[in-house]
Amino acid sequence: MVMGKDKLKRFSEIKTFENVIQPKLDYSSVDFLLKGKWSDVFKNDNPIILELGCGGGEYTIGLAKHYPEINFIGIDIKGARLWKGAKNAIDENLNNVRFLRTKVDFIEKFFGKNEVNEIWLTFSDPQPKKPRKRLTSKLFIDRYKTFLKKNGTIHLKTDSDLLYDFTMEEINNSNYTLLKNIKNVYKESYSKNSELEKILYIKTFYETMWIELGKTIKYISFKI
Repeated sequence: MVMGKDKLKRFSEIKTFENVIQPKLDYSSVDFLLKGKWSDVFKNDNPIILELGCGGGEYTIGLAKHYPEINFIGIDIKGARLWKGAKNAIDENLNNVRFLRTKVDFIEKFFGKNEVNEIWLTFSDPQPKKPRKRLTSKLFIDRYKTFLKKNGTIHLKTDSDLLYDFTMEEINNSNYTLLKNIKNVYKESYSKNSELEKILYIKTFYETMWIELGKTIKYISFKI
């Protein structure tokens, strides 16, 4: 397969972006050198929030604009997608944003104990035939526990009824603490100047598509 010129240009350009980390080691067996040292990357001790499967980084960017006192790391394996988010962060001078190119399957290799405050899962693949691969399955929750701070929050925003129902079942069966359960983000009644409304109204590329197709957007937050 011949790679398009634009994609080749982006892959070349992304190597020069200081806000993108692309590990070269076999991190399936070795911990990443920045594990436990992300405060050095940001040059501060501000809280850290991850977006797993961030795609083009729209949510990471939107949250970073809203919370300049918090550090955000968007994580995805697709370099062309990360290029878009990284370029936007540079253009908007967002120093509290980084992007990490890796598979979420190895996430515990990159972050140390109590290093992360919150996790966002935005329009994750519902994995219809592979429940264990869902990002709110016990397999992944156990990985998050290795680096998420005590009472750390997980946010799920999804168009998938399957993933929504599965996550609610996991919360109930595992006795996680449910914080918010919104069955229709854009029909919810929010309090005046609601912080939650502002951040839930951030839209990703795919979310815009799903809304145009008439899909209902759901949101859950919980502590593990």
